[in-house]
This record gives sequence, structure tokens and C-alpha cells, in this order.
Amino acid sequence: MRKVLLVCFLLFQLTWALDRQPNADFRARRQSLASKANGGAVLLFASNEAEGPNDLYGYRPDDNFFYLSGWSEPGAALLIVGGTSEDDHSYTEILFLPNHNPSQEKWTGPKLGADSPDAGKITGFDRIEVLDNLRSELVRLLPPKKATVYTDVVADDEISNSTAPLDWLKRANAFPVGMSFLDVRPMLAALRTFKDAGEIERIRHATNASIAAHLAAMRTVKPGVTEREISALMQYEWGKRGCERPAYAPIVGSGFNSTVLHYSDDSGTMQPGDVVVIDAAGEYSMYASDVTRTLPVSGKFTARQREIYDIVLGAQQAAMAAFRSGKSTLRKDLPDSIYDAAYNYINSHGKDLHGEALGKYFIHGLSHYVGLNVHDAGDYNLPLAPGAVFTIEPGIYIPEEKLGVRIEDILYVDPDGKLINLTANLPHTADDVEHAMAGK
Repeated sequence: MRKVLLVCFLLFQLTWALDRQPNADFRARRQSLASKANGGAVLLFASNEAEGPNDLYGYRPDDNFFYLSGWSEPGAALLIVGGTSEDDHSYTEILFLPNHNPSQEKWTGPKLGADSPDAGKITGFDRIEVLDNLRSELVRLLPPKKATVYTDVVADDEISNSTAPLDWLKRANAFPVGMSFLDVRPMLAALRTFKDAGEIERIRHATNASIAAHLAAMRTVKPGVTEREISALMQYEWGKRGCERPAYAPIVGSGFNSTVLHYSDDSGTMQPGDVVVIDAAGEYSMYASDVTRTLPVSGKFTARQREIYDIVLGAQQAAMAAFRSGKSTLRKDLPDSIYDAAYNYINSHGKDLHGEALGKYFIHGLSHYVGLNVHDAGDYNLPLAPGAVFTIEPGIYIPEEKLGVRIEDILYVDPDGKLINLTANLPHTADDVEHAMAGK
């Protein structure tokens, strides 16, 4: 009876902890990866239970492990062997779960174990095994010669989730002589470049919650309000809309701080006549958003502030207009990069106080992929095509004038190749920002 109640509790917990995609979506990703591995094995490890002062929002699984498994509990391992095509019957997938630790579970809550009769149904894996059986399964499943294992191979000075368990398995002779270990991350980055419909819907949810938070900030910003107050307000607004945590450290930088790209102290007090750059967004069910707006603290842009704001907005619009599905790229050193359209617009409009072009004040990249991470894994050599989700975020930062402006929207390419702005409902023009701040 106790086991039945535990399983029911776990089903409830797994259902409501995350808005998780169907098991079939994760299985399709595992099979796609297996086909890229050309008969080699894939072996990945989840991180262990988070502990200590850095665990502010509770345990968060590794992006790649979650992408393949949909599993959000610590201490697991994933093994995929064979399956070079969808009809290849050699395909084997196993999720290894740690043994129950009753003492730890008193602190962290009940965990699903391999002994649960519903473990396969809950996780969507063909087989569930206890983690202690990993070595014997490797010995049984890996070919004795010329075996290849794809895992998160890191440099000598780095540590990954796989470092310690791989070292132990090597000492335990789990791998055949001559085994080669290759980095699985480039293959996963290629798969993660293009999102499926379920991923886009979760990014959309995170974005809508973040839009609500930015609108609340627009109604609250005024002289005398602290940057930290705005940060806290926004986290409350997206939190009550289902976001589990910020997608990154919120940036609320006013005055000179508006010119500091990764300013995150949020410790200043907003002064009349300044602008404030707010780069903040929530994460929903593991998926991030990324949104930035620039506001006049007093509610109205000065003529100079509006001039720079309009140039940044024009650069963003130029980049969007330059987009061509299947052709445009994000990397500025590749042909057909949308970066060029934004930079050229900034460099040909307006001047600094010394009469020089403004291009030198656009000091960061224009775009990055968004997904399970705010700067998501992806292949930047590929042209933008259906399923790509990315930012367009031009900016101008002039420390001499205490004037920084960034406008950042998150977009995706729909199945027809059309560019869709997920943040279209958030004010863009200087007039629209001022009206929102006035409550209009």
C-alpha cells in the first residue's frame, strides 16, 4: 500500500513540477542522436543533488541530460546503444536511477526508483535499471572492439557531470580495451539548434510571463525607485505566472550603469533624467526567455535619448527586414549575417559628442539562440530555418553621456519560414514606451 501511495505521489509530483513534453518527444530526440552516433554508444550523467548556498532555486538538471530524457531528478545516468536508423532493432536505451536513500529523501522528498512498476510509463524509457547495474550493462552491450562512447568530454582543466563516474568506470574495467571517447556536445548542439513545437510553446510561455513583468516595471519606474525594487517586482510577476526561476541574473542598470553590459548589482537608485536598461526574463519548465527594454526614468525621453533610442530600434528593424529563411545567419563573420544590417544602420545614423560614428558603441553580438539555456546550444554555422529561436538585440552604450540603450526581442522561424516576434506585444517605439509608463 505504501508503495502504491508513493507512486501516486510521484506521478502527481512529476505532473505538476514541470510542464513536461510528452515522452514521445524525448524518445524521438534520443533516436535522432543515436542515428548521428553511427552505432556508437551515448553515455550521459545527471548532476547530483544540489546543496549549499548556491542552490537558491532548488535542483535544476543539466540541459543536455534533460533534453534527451525529460528527467528532472538528480543522480541518474542515460545509455543509448545502436540504432543507426528508426527500424534498427539493435537500438537500446536505458535510464539508470540511483538506489533509494531514505535518509536523504527525508530532506529532499521521495524519488522514483528502478523498482517502481510504473517507472517505464513515467519516464518513457524502454528499460529502467538501478544505477549499480551500469557497469554490467556496459560490459554486456558495448562491442569488444572499436567501441566508441559519446559523452561530455571536457578539457583537462574542466569538470563535468561525467568526469567522476567515467573515471570510476574506467578503473572498474567497464570499457573494452581501445575504447575511444568522443564529445557528444557538438551533435547535441546541432539537434538543439531547431526547436520542436513543444519547446517553442514553453519558450512562448516564459516570454509572455516576462512581458507581463516588463509592463509592471514600466508602470513602476520613476525617480527614487531602486534598481533592486524593479528586479524583485519582475521576479514576482513572472513567478506568479509559472516561471520557476530567472533565466539569468536580472540586469536593471540606470544612469552610468546602463552602459555596463552585464551589470547585475542592481544596487543603484534611479535619478531624474537618466535612462534604465532592464534586461530580465523568466524560465518556464526549463525553457528561457530573454527580453530587454530601455526606459526614461522620468517618464519622457530627452531629445538625445530619443535620438539614440530610435537608432537602436531602427537597427533592430533593419536586421529583421534582412532576414531570409534558410539563408540568413547569426554569425557576423559569415555571409548573409543579419548582424551586418544592424551594425551598418547604427554606424550610418547619428554621431557621438565628438562627431564620430556610433558603430564603435555597439560592442556586443546581435543575436544568440534561446532554449533550455538563455545562451542556448546551437550550430551558428547553420542558416536560420524553421524551428530556430533567437534574439535580436542591438545596443549603443556611451559612457561619456551615461547613456546606454538596448532593445532585445526573442523571435522564431515558423514552419513556413516566417519570422515571428514573440515579444511583439511589448512596447517598442519611444512613444509606446512613454505611454506604457504613463499607464495609457
